[in-house]
Amino acid sequence: MNVPCDSAHQVWNKGKLVGQKAPLRLRDIWGIRIRLELARNVRDLALFDLAIDSKLRACDLTKLRVRDVAHGSHVAARAIVMQQKTQRPVQFEITAQTRLAVEGWVKQARLGSEDFLFPSRLKTSEHLSTRQYSRIVKAWVTSIGLDPVPYGTHTMRRTKASLIYRRTKNIRAVQILLGHTKLESTVRYLGIEVDDALEMAEQTEV
Repeated sequence: MNVPCDSAHQVWNKGKLVGQKAPLRLRDIWGIRIRLELARNVRDLALFDLAIDSKLRACDLTKLRVRDVAHGSHVAARAIVMQQKTQRPVQFEITAQTRLAVEGWVKQARLGSEDFLFPSRLKTSEHLSTRQYSRIVKAWVTSIGLDPVPYGTHTMRRTKASLIYRRTKNIRAVQILLGHTKLESTVRYLGIEVDDALEMAEQTEV
């Protein structure tokens, strides 16, 4: 049985119109990353890079513990996480760049193996909440001059999956990476049919 990410809490966007959130482009990724590096925002850089690599839903990303991605003081090249929504495991690669960012954050925050990877700065929660994470994502996209409305936490989940699909056109691989149980879910999630139709139309001269 599927369990909603925030089943224990009131849905913060109840009653609001919610559409698919746009993925980031490569130049957007580097724009945000450079700003975080210049600001020496170690936590947000680790959060940003891991969000891109993991493709995890907000509820799973914010509840990661150090032991989920690291062995001792070293972050692993791959990790497996049990998804809260589907109760199925999903595996993801952690790139060298992300490993360095996460290791830097763990060292700076002096986190232990059992600690939440992204502790909340609020006393009401042990770990970063999905609402806090949503505000952080909005701040990231705003920092590079983008309108924050089309972007959200699902932007981070969709970004690498969209880039992989555009490079490989391998929808099955993307399905596995996102941890979807049905291929149709991946097709809808990426908006592939619409995107491909527009791309072909742009390449056709009339």
